[in-house]
Amino acid sequence: MDILQHSLSLEEKLNILADAAKYDVACTSSGSDRRGQKGSLGNAVSSGICHSFASDGRCISLLKILLTNHCIFDCKYCLNRSSNDRVRATFTPEEVCTLVIEFYRRNYIEGLFLSSGVIKSPAYTMELMYQTVYLLRTRYHFNGYIHAKAIPGAPQELVTEMGYLVDRMSVNLELPTTEGLKRLAPHKNPSTLLKPIRQIQQGIAGHRLAIGKDARMERFHDNRLLNGSIFDNNPYQKLQGETSAIPEPRLLPSTGKPAPFVPAGQSTQMIVGASGEHDLHLLTAAQRLYQQYDLKRVFYSAYVPLNEDAALPAPDTPPPLLREHRLYQADWLLRYYGFRAEELLSTEKPDFNLSLDPKCDWALRHLELFPVEVNRASYGELLRVPGIGTKSAGRIIRARQQGSLTFENLKKMRVVLKRAMYFITCSGKMMYRIPIEEGYITRQLTCDNHRETWNAQNPNSYRQLSLFDDFHISTG
Repeated sequence: MDILQHSLSLEEKLNILADAAKYDVACTSSGSDRRGQKGSLGNAVSSGICHSFASDGRCISLLKILLTNHCIFDCKYCLNRSSNDRVRATFTPEEVCTLVIEFYRRNYIEGLFLSSGVIKSPAYTMELMYQTVYLLRTRYHFNGYIHAKAIPGAPQELVTEMGYLVDRMSVNLELPTTEGLKRLAPHKNPSTLLKPIRQIQQGIAGHRLAIGKDARMERFHDNRLLNGSIFDNNPYQKLQGETSAIPEPRLLPSTGKPAPFVPAGQSTQMIVGASGEHDLHLLTAAQRLYQQYDLKRVFYSAYVPLNEDAALPAPDTPPPLLREHRLYQADWLLRYYGFRAEELLSTEKPDFNLSLDPKCDWALRHLELFPVEVNRASYGELLRVPGIGTKSAGRIIRARQQGSLTFENLKKMRVVLKRAMYFITCSGKMMYRIPIEEGYITRQLTCDNHRETWNAQNPNSYRQLSLFDDFHISTG
C-alpha cells in the first residue's frame, strides 16, 4: 500500500521523484543539434549540453525526474512497485515546467529527462507527460533537449504527438527474455513493449526518407569498411515497399519541410543481475534491437537489490557493476568494431570474463589470427586488435601510405601498446620476444587490468551534482 501525502511542497516532490528516477539509466543528451531560436529558451546543440556525474559514475546532464512514482503495476524488481510502502508524489505539468525553466535560467541544467510510473492507466500517464512537454515547448518556448519515455499500452496517437516534441524517446524492456518477464513482471507483455518501439522506429524512418536520407539511423563510422557488421542488414528493406508501415511525415507550417521526429533516436534499458539471464541473453537481445529496431543505444543497469523477494537476489547482494561494465564494452564492440554477439559469447561460454575486457578475451580465444601485421592489415582486422580503437585504426591506415610504421609511430597514434604488443608486428617483428601462448598473455593482461577492474567495482569516487547542496537554492 502507498503512503499518501496530499500537501507536499514542490521541493519535497522533487526530492522524492528525482531520487525515484536514479535507477533509470537510459538517458543521454547527445544526438540532437537543434540550435537556439529567437524568442525561445535553450538549445539542443551537443556542445551546449553540460555534464555532471551521478553517484555511480554515470555522466548526466539533464534534470532527471519521474512525473509520478505511483504505479498500478507490481514489477518485483522495481522500488516503486504497487506493493511497496512508499511516499508517493505526482508533479502537475505546470510544476515540471516551473522546475525546468527556473533551473535552466540559473544555468543548472540544459535539458529534461522525463519518465514516470503508471498512474491510473498507460493512456492517462502518457497524456500527462504529453501535456507537460507540450507546455514546455509552446507556452514556455523551451528549445532545449528533452528525453521522454513512451508508456507501453498508451494510444499510438499520443506516442506520435510526443515524438514531434522531444529529441529522444525510450521504452524500457528491462529484461531480455520472455521467461524473465513472466517471472518478475507477469503483467508485462513482450509484444506490448515492442509495439511503441516499432512505432517510433517507423516514425524516424518516415522523416529520414522524406528528407532524402537512408531510413536507418546514422552511425558514427562507415560500416561498409567492416565485414559482417550487425548493421549490414537494413531493417527497413521490407517496410519501404509497404505504404502503411512507414507513415507520411508531418510538415512544418512555417517552412513546409518535414517536421523532425525523435531526431536523437530511441533507446532502451535492460537490468543486469535481477534474474538468471546470462550475458549472452542480454547481448543477443541488444544485437536484435539494433538490427530489427535500429535503436540508437541500449543501456545496461546493474541491479541494486532493494526489494525482498524469493525471485530476486538477496538484499545484501552487491550490484554487478563490473558485469555491467563488460556489457557496455561488448555493446561498443557490436556498434563500432564489427563484432557480433555470437562471436563474443556462446552457449558453452555464456558470460564474460570479468578479469579481461571482451576484446582481449576474444583475441585470446583466437590466437590463430595473430599477430597482425599493422602495415598490411585491413581496417576491420586492425579493429580486432586489443589496444587499437576506431581512431587509431584510421590513423594507421592513413599514415602507412607515407611509409612503414614502427612501434614508436603507433605510440604517437595513441595505440595502447601494453595490450596491442601481444597481437601485432611492425614489418614482421614483434615489440619484444613474446610467446604467443594463451596462458602467458592472459597473466600479463590480467595484471594490467587490475586498476580498471577496481575502478569499475568501486565507482564512488564521483559525487552526484546536487541542485540543492551545490547551488543553495530553494524551490519553496
